[in-house]
Amino acid sequence: MGTGAGSEMVTIPPGQVTLSDRRTERSWAVELGPYRLATFQVSQLLYAQITEERPGTPQGGRLPVEGVSWRDAVRFCNALSQRDGFVPAYHFHAEGDGIEWDPCADGYRLPTEAEWEHACRAGTTGARYGPLDEIAWYRGNSSERVHGVGGKRPNPWGLYDMLGNVWEWCWDIYDAEVYGTYRVLRGGGWFDEHWSCRASVRRRSHPTFQVDDVGFRIARSIGG
Repeated sequence: MGTGAGSEMVTIPPGQVTLSDRRTERSWAVELGPYRLATFQVSQLLYAQITEERPGTPQGGRLPVEGVSWRDAVRFCNALSQRDGFVPAYHFHAEGDGIEWDPCADGYRLPTEAEWEHACRAGTTGARYGPLDEIAWYRGNSSERVHGVGGKRPNPWGLYDMLGNVWEWCWDIYDAEVYGTYRVLRGGGWFDEHWSCRASVRRRSHPTFQVDDVGFRIARSIGG
């Protein structure tokens, strides 16, 4: 696995995280066991190696892949699992758009929203795990463009770009009653103001939309 390609992983310790939604003023606690999360956002290099596709306009092997939909990310996870000899985590229904996650599979997958925030915070309690200019590419320092993965200081658990650069798809549905199948995005991106680059900020998008500031990173279950 190439250094910085997006498949290097860190073991995340168990813990509890409290999620919150500003729109509904709701908060909820989630208990998590250990899992593994990619050190970097999936790069264009790794995405091209697995899919033979190069989405997005800016091109560069170490740039995070962007312009990928949630469904694109799920398909990538299954393809990478097959390449590396793991059991794919996702099952696509023969008819319709349904996708099921097999929690017992050992293959690559998208993190849950709770896993993402727990890993982003890395034991810290503030809005960010460090000074924003040191840890993230955002509108204030990005020159309004995407940057290579791993260019800023990592969080205490060794994860890079958890805030800024590109938003990251999570597995979860955002709010089924209001937004239907829209999925959760986390982390903020290169075009966002500082207030969007915080550990608790939630965004949403349709699972088929491809946006130029949205990418993803991969996770794996432990003991599946």
